[in-house]
Amino acid sequence: MTEFTPLRSVLYMPSSNERALEKAKNIACDGLILDLEDAVAPDAKPAAREAAAAAAASGDYGRRTVTIRVNGLGTEWHDDDIVAASQAGPAAIVVPKVDSADDVARLVAAMEKAGAPDHTRLWAMVETPVAILSALEIARASQRLGAFVLGTNDLVKELYAEHVPGRAPVLPSLHTALLAGRAAGIAVIDGVYNDVKDTEGFLAECEQGRQMGFDGKTLIHPGQVEGANRAFAPSEQAVDDARGLIAAWEDGKGAGVVTWNGRMVENLHVESARRTLAIDEAIRALGTA
Repeated sequence: MTEFTPLRSVLYMPSSNERALEKAKNIACDGLILDLEDAVAPDAKPAAREAAAAAAASGDYGRRTVTIRVNGLGTEWHDDDIVAASQAGPAAIVVPKVDSADDVARLVAAMEKAGAPDHTRLWAMVETPVAILSALEIARASQRLGAFVLGTNDLVKELYAEHVPGRAPVLPSLHTALLAGRAAGIAVIDGVYNDVKDTEGFLAECEQGRQMGFDGKTLIHPGQVEGANRAFAPSEQAVDDARGLIAAWEDGKGAGVVTWNGRMVENLHVESARRTLAIDEAIRALGTA
C-alpha cells in the first residue's frame, strides 16, 4: 500500500492576512490552502501572492500539507500566481473551476514551464455542472493531478439549488466526483460548511462526508478543525477491529474459509483493514490525532 497522507481537515487561510499565516503554524489541521482567490481583495492580490509563496517555501508548517490556491484560468492574476506558486514548491497548487481535461493539460504545462518541482501536485476544484459531467476525464488527465476539492458553494449556485441539511440537491454531484476520483486513484476532499456557529450541523456533515468516502473536509474556520479531525479518523474500535481481522486472516492462511467475530473474512476485508491501520499510523505520525 502506498504511503497515506492525512487530509481530514484542510483549512483555507487568507494569504493577505499576515496574522492568519502565522497562526496557521500552530493549528492542528492536516492541510492548509493559502488562498489568493476569494479571500483576497483585488488590490491585495500581489502582496498576498508574495506572502503565500514565502510561507509555502518556509518549511515553518511542519508536516502539514501546505497548498496555494491561485486565481482561476482567464483571470488577470492567474499567470503570475502560477509562476509564483510553482517556484515556491508547495505540496499542491489548488485551481478553482477546472472544467476539462484540457484545463488540466494547460495548468500542468504552465506549472512545469514555471519550474514546479515533481512533488508539487495539482488539486482541481470541482464546482460547476460541466466539471461534474467531465469528472472522470479530468481525474485521469495527468499524473500530476493529486486531488479533487469540491466547491460546493459554487456548485449549489450553478445548479440553482439550495443549501439544506443532508445536501440532497447535490448528492448526485458529490457521488459522481467521488466515483471519478476513486477510479483515478486521487484524493477527494469535501466542500466547506458555511455556518461556523452551527457545530451540530457541521459535525453531521462531516459524518456524512466520511460515510460517503471523502478523505476529509475543507474548512473556513480553525474552530472546525478538531471536529473534522475526529470525524475522518478511524475510531479506536475500528483500529482494534482492523488489527483483529488481519491477525485472524494471517492465522488462517491455508485453512480455507477464515472467520473473525462470526463473519467470513475475504481479501477485500483485509485490504480495508490495512487501509484503516495505514490511516491511523499516518495520523499519529502527523501529531494531530
